[in-house]
Amino acid sequence: MNTLYVTGGSRLEGTITASGSKNGTLAIMAAALLAKGRTVLTNIPRIGDIYTMVDMLRALGAQCEINGSNTVAIDASELTSAEAPYDLVKRMRASFTVLGPLLARKGYAKVAMPGGCDIGARPIDFHVKGIQALGAYVNTEHGFVEAEADQLIGAEVYLDFPSAGATQHIMTAACLARGVTTIQNAAMEPEIVDLADYLTAMGARIDGAGTPTIRVEGVEELRAVEHEVIPDRMEVGTYAVAAAITQGDVRIERVAPKHLEPFLSKLRDTGAVISVDDSTLRIRANSRPVATDIVTMPHPGFPTDMQQPFVAMLSIAEGTSVVTENVYERRFRYISELQRMGADIKQDGRSAVVKGVERLSGAPVTATDLRAGAALVVAALAAEGKSEIIGIEHVDRGYECLEEKLTLLGAKVGRVDHERKGITLCLA
Repeated sequence: MNTLYVTGGSRLEGTITASGSKNGTLAIMAAALLAKGRTVLTNIPRIGDIYTMVDMLRALGAQCEINGSNTVAIDASELTSAEAPYDLVKRMRASFTVLGPLLARKGYAKVAMPGGCDIGARPIDFHVKGIQALGAYVNTEHGFVEAEADQLIGAEVYLDFPSAGATQHIMTAACLARGVTTIQNAAMEPEIVDLADYLTAMGARIDGAGTPTIRVEGVEELRAVEHEVIPDRMEVGTYAVAAAITQGDVRIERVAPKHLEPFLSKLRDTGAVISVDDSTLRIRANSRPVATDIVTMPHPGFPTDMQQPFVAMLSIAEGTSVVTENVYERRFRYISELQRMGADIKQDGRSAVVKGVERLSGAPVTATDLRAGAALVVAALAAEGKSEIIGIEHVDRGYECLEEKLTLLGAKVGRVDHERKGITLCLA
């Protein structure tokens, strides 16, 4: 495991640039399988999950290359395989979403059960039911999902929960289905809208993306296009919290502030001063944060991916906060690690009571998943002394050039082993 050392106490100041959306890029890369020709995606983040998806597309026979300017080129004209191997899908849950595009293109797909961060139940039932509603025969056994259909047929699909992954997956598969597909109780995240924009540019007919009802009218074929991925709102949110917890002054450029409104509202409640223009965010704080309650919900509620870094900040806030996690029941697993740093947090089911302490203390801690690792980094930036964060490769899955960006802002960070397989260290 790679280890990040952080010496806390430095006030973060300066300017960084937001990277492209991890979740958005992964969904669009999978959707690129729908079209023959050369797809070019710009503003992609060079992170571990993106390289896993590159390996996945190559395993299916697509040509896929990343260059040094945060661009990936995908040519899925000749797909030589419709089977997604277990060793790739187990590394990243988003790999599973190649099922729909493969099925739509080739009439058959076999994909291993997904892996990824252990943050609680994230069943693939919504995905499978959606594909079945479109007329596919689906067989699930021996750790694989096998789907077959001569022609997908448009249908009414109701999601019991507004899952972003399932919404993206069903919307993508429906583009080549015959007839009209309506997705009810659809997720409304910005990444859904970005995927719809990409698919529409390819020739898809989609209405309602960003609302609870999405309508997809199937077309005969799609064409490869060039598309710029939206900024990563979770990365931006993490650096905004890092600025607030260190009483810093940080500007983040190339952001989409409207995607961050629920998060920014709560960050203002803690006392942070936030300035926003069309593509720049500035976060300033001159004192300890003030306690506030948060409840995670699907978009446009407070995002579950920001719960962990936000709790790290609340752990040194003045007063007591109550945090309720409504999306993933095991997302509080990191609390014991924050407690090692001196945090006073008590969990009760899906809620946690966070009594702010004056300061945290540096300690050896372990990242159990992507956002838990981000929370530990945030906490370490404000802690007294040195922290050793083991398992930082989890964080590498979602944050491009983490230590380089933190160093630009004045943080004292260093990695024990800088070898990141397939990833080029950079100053973004």
